[in-house]
Amino acid sequence: MTRFVKSPKDVASGLLLILLAAFFAWQALDLPMGRAIRMGPGYFPMILAGLLGFLGLLVLIGGLTVPAAEEDAGIGFRRWPWQALGLVTLAVVVFGLGIRPLGLGPSMGLAVFLSALASRRFNIVTGLASAAIMVAFSWAVFIKGLGLPLPLLGPLLGGY
Repeated sequence: MTRFVKSPKDVASGLLLILLAAFFAWQALDLPMGRAIRMGPGYFPMILAGLLGFLGLLVLIGGLTVPAAEEDAGIGFRRWPWQALGLVTLAVVVFGLGIRPLGLGPSMGLAVFLSALASRRFNIVTGLASAAIMVAFSWAVFIKGLGLPLPLLGPLLGGY
């Protein structure tokens, strides 16, 4: 005897990703698309929404059809990792509020370190290394590569 849903968590996650993709695609419909050779402002968001929907479909399909002997924990309310969810949310808020006064480097470093704290296998050395690598990568891509006017250090830390 087989059961249709292998992992309710994967099915719920896949559906959520598909719904988010549909919402973002709907929002991007108001923007001019353009063509691949001359992209309009709606082209890239539509491509990202399509990729998100495709990944959601993969996750959804991965959560279906498996033998009934396999157990699954379900998606109960008490099983949610509330501490990790709070830390990742805090990381996004810290980055958003810290980018102007602290600059790209410190706000990115804090956000990545806080996100790393959410892992059950957190290690202080790995967290600091991840933060340093992301700060260097962000500096290389956004400041040097793209030439965006983002200060690495903000006015609170002596930058401009």
